[in-house]
Amino acid sequence: MSATMVYKVVCKPEDESEEGTDLRASGTSRTPSWCTQATSSSQTKRKAASATCPSPTPTQAALGTHSSPSACASVGGRGAPGTPTTGATTTWSPWRCRQVKDSSVKRGYFQKSLVLVSRLPFVRLFQALLSLIAPEYFDKLAPCLEAVCNEIDQWPAPLPGQTLNLPVMGVVIQVRVPSRAENPESSPLRQCDQENLLPAPVVLASVHDLDLFRCFRPVLTHVQTLWELMLLGEPLVVVAPSPDVSSDMVLALTSCLQPLKFCCDFRPYFTIHDSEFKEFTTRTQAPPNVVLGVTNPFFIKTLQHWPHVLRVGEPRLSGDLPKQVKLKKPSRLKTLDTKPGLYTAYTAHLHRDKALLKRLLKKRRPADAQSALLRRHLLELTQSFIIPLEHYVAGLMPLQKNITPWKNPPQVRPFCQEDFLRSLEHTGPQLTCFLKGDWPGLYRRFFKSPHFDGWYRQRHKEMAQKLEALHLQAICEANIETWMKDKSEVEVVDLVLKLREKLVRVQGHQLPVKEVTLQQAQLHIQTAVGSLPKDLQAVLCPPKGPGAWV
Repeated sequence: MSATMVYKVVCKPEDESEEGTDLRASGTSRTPSWCTQATSSSQTKRKAASATCPSPTPTQAALGTHSSPSACASVGGRGAPGTPTTGATTTWSPWRCRQVKDSSVKRGYFQKSLVLVSRLPFVRLFQALLSLIAPEYFDKLAPCLEAVCNEIDQWPAPLPGQTLNLPVMGVVIQVRVPSRAENPESSPLRQCDQENLLPAPVVLASVHDLDLFRCFRPVLTHVQTLWELMLLGEPLVVVAPSPDVSSDMVLALTSCLQPLKFCCDFRPYFTIHDSEFKEFTTRTQAPPNVVLGVTNPFFIKTLQHWPHVLRVGEPRLSGDLPKQVKLKKPSRLKTLDTKPGLYTAYTAHLHRDKALLKRLLKKRRPADAQSALLRRHLLELTQSFIIPLEHYVAGLMPLQKNITPWKNPPQVRPFCQEDFLRSLEHTGPQLTCFLKGDWPGLYRRFFKSPHFDGWYRQRHKEMAQKLEALHLQAICEANIETWMKDKSEVEVVDLVLKLREKLVRVQGHQLPVKEVTLQQAQLHIQTAVGSLPKDLQAVLCPPKGPGAWV
């Protein structure tokens, strides 16, 4: 992995806040291991302030990437449970900035920013990393950044399921990269891994999980309503006082569907200068399925036609819970001085979990315990919703006894919404979730959402690959010599070509087959080619070295 330093001036608009982290989507065709770039920028600001500002957000900044296409592919392919899932061209760019008085600058203030660009959505890790690097960089500039990039260049690849010790600036950050086989609720670190490390490592319980309780503190009474809006892919605007609050709220909302993949677009920090501004604010078409995080009050007027607007106030650092925002009708959304609240005409399909709200609002617990409680509730709610769908889709898979070696494999039966809804009486979410409400109505709306489309496409692809793998297994278990007795040369050549095509897909990890099946398939190819005339053998198997059948 090669960490590249790029220095450039970032022309940040004057009306944007000087605080926060900016994460946007940047197109790239290559895949990095950890960080693609460390980017430095400095510029003057009009606003009077002095701060070092943390936090993460996605952006449209066109930052180039240079790195090796190794480890990230393995993380993205096997996937961590609950890891934010993004498109192939999404980059994550958390940054920190500092603004200080400087009389030598025309506007009186000088600002430096440090941006970390990565294809990995490891928000929590990068927050910790920037909190270490930024203060030193602001004081020492380029030499510090070069030293940090050299250290990151030596980090091991972020492979799923491994606990890694990442040295940087005299500190060791210990993280565990989760895998799908692990419980999404936790990423345990073994104490024995820390025994021989000096100095003692900074242990991060998760590379990506945010503090849900802190993010949702002002909206705890409406968490289930927000969960439904996210599940249905509804357009939502989060109006926050600062970029870091906006970013955290949007990222928390998009993560509350775990383990379901979030298939909609989201912009944790969106400004009037983003290229999609006209597309998102036009009134000539319905709002897109996107979650926007904004800080400019101008958006309250511009996005009044959006069906759901969440206005949150300044966060409280400690003490009692802030006043819970109220559910309000969109007509009460005023252009100026809009009070915090969830402005929507949406009526939740499910009843509130009053016991959960009582535990979160009344009892005092450590923030980590509250976050774990909230995350477990949302996880169980999503799983209860998805389990009936998984059960029904599993029944669409043809039986293995119907797969014969010398015929095309049967197709997955189509998904029938009405059949599924009828099955809810016996296999519905009421078996695993005690919440009452209009579950069928929620499913009907879910069928129209991008999340159902993304989930079903993935499940259908997996089932089709499984059928193809079972078909290959059936061919390999059959007696090919018996089959070839009454077959023409054309049919034998056709079988050879099909087997080779399947083996190519296996090598590309597109078919889940065992090693013994691969070996048997290669033997079948050798047997079939050996039965053909010499001229056909020469065409099918030109000299490539010993054993080069595929």
